[in-house]
Amino acid sequence: MFRNITLGQYMPGTSFVHRLDPRIKILVTLVVITILFMVDTVTGYSLIFLFILGVILVARLPFRFVLYGIRPLAFILVLTFGLHLFMNEGRTLFAVGPLVATYEGAFRGFTMAFRLVLLVLGTSILTLTTSPIELTDGLENLMSPMKRMGIPAHELAMMMTIALRFIPTLLEETEKIMKAQMARGADFETGNALQRAKSLIPLLVPLFVNAFRRADELAMAMEARCYRGGEGRTRMKQMKLTKGDVLTGVVVTAGMVAVAVYL
Repeated sequence: MFRNITLGQYMPGTSFVHRLDPRIKILVTLVVITILFMVDTVTGYSLIFLFILGVILVARLPFRFVLYGIRPLAFILVLTFGLHLFMNEGRTLFAVGPLVATYEGAFRGFTMAFRLVLLVLGTSILTLTTSPIELTDGLENLMSPMKRMGIPAHELAMMMTIALRFIPTLLEETEKIMKAQMARGADFETGNALQRAKSLIPLLVPLFVNAFRRADELAMAMEARCYRGGEGRTRMKQMKLTKGDVLTGVVVTAGMVAVAVYL
């Protein structure tokens, strides 16, 4: 179940998308996310989906693996569709007792669920094609103007990257603990809501213990490598924007803006 989570994982590669400057990839991802909340037509969503599909193909990412990242969201997608289906007024599609499903609700529910899918796919591509170091350096560089206001840009970028990269690790540990507890007779699926919540206690306690242990080990490893924050820190590889990076960012941004304006 949890091994299908793609957000936070990195797949090394030599494709054009992998070689793009991390700052451009972060900005393009933010542009796509922004446009997703502005578009409200099937045509607009379809064009954004085709763009994301094209990026997956160019990056040579396993398409099935990327799509598996949507499976854990199945419950949220069904819930989103169902709420809009029965809570929007319009032409009656069918009725289940006092609940009336409408055509307008079905359309709205489909577009909202599709938007969530595109959000997950877009953000997953960013982490799948950008190494943790590149992601940290890119975020720090983009947030560097915040240093003038006394905001620690490097520390914020480091925390965001570590939190993002710990997602698949914690989910993997959750799955291992669940299997271990089920082997000891724990039941996470039967009973009412209160009983299910109580059954999660044997799962949450070791999960938090492992999370704090990993955080302590990470802090000790960073101190052993003489990490002292971003002040005076040098980099072996300096980020340099190329004409291809700038052109890619401009073309994608212009295309996304055109989709939002005309569709």
